[in-house]
Amino acid sequence: MKIMVIGYSGSGKSTLAEYLGKKYQIPILHLDHIFWLPGWEARPREEMREMVACFMDEHSSWVIDGNYTKTEYNRRLGEADRIIFLKFNRFACLYRVWRRYRRYRGRTRADMGRGCTEKLDREFAWWVLFEGRDKKRQAEYQAVMEKYGEKVTVIRNQRRLNEVYKNGFC
Repeated sequence: MKIMVIGYSGSGKSTLAEYLGKKYQIPILHLDHIFWLPGWEARPREEMREMVACFMDEHSSWVIDGNYTKTEYNRRLGEADRIIFLKFNRFACLYRVWRRYRRYRGRTRADMGRGCTEKLDREFAWWVLFEGRDKKRQAEYQAVMEKYGEKVTVIRNQRRLNEVYKNGFC
C-alpha cells in the first residue's frame, strides 16, 4: 500500500500519516522532516529529491506526507494507491497551527527537521491563511483531483477526519 497525504499547512497531514503508518505497519516519510535543516534552513532540492527517490525505491509500501511539488511529486502521485487531500478551510488550519504551537512551543516535533522548534509568527500565519492557498496551489490540487480522481480522497473537516480515525481508511 502506498499512500500520499497532501493538503494545506496545518490541516493535519503529519498526524494522519503517523496514524496510517502505524495502522498499516508501513514506513512513513515526513517531507518536512527532510526538508528543514537545523535553524529552519532548507535542504538543497536535489539532495531532498534524491532522499525521497531512495525512500520510494527501498520500500514497496509507504506513507509520505507533504506537498513539495518539486520533489518527486509526479512519481509520488503516480505510484500512490491512495492520495488523501486534507482540504480544511483556512481558519480551521490556523486554529490547528495555534493549538500545535501551544503544545510544542520551544520543542521540535518528530515530523520536523532536527533543531526546528515549533513557531508561530506573522509570516507563518500569513502563509496558512493566504500564501499557501494562492491560485497556483489551488490549481495544482485541482489538477491532482482531475487526473487521479479515482484514487483521491478529499477530507474537508474534522468530522470526516474523525471518521477515518474511527472506522479506518476509506
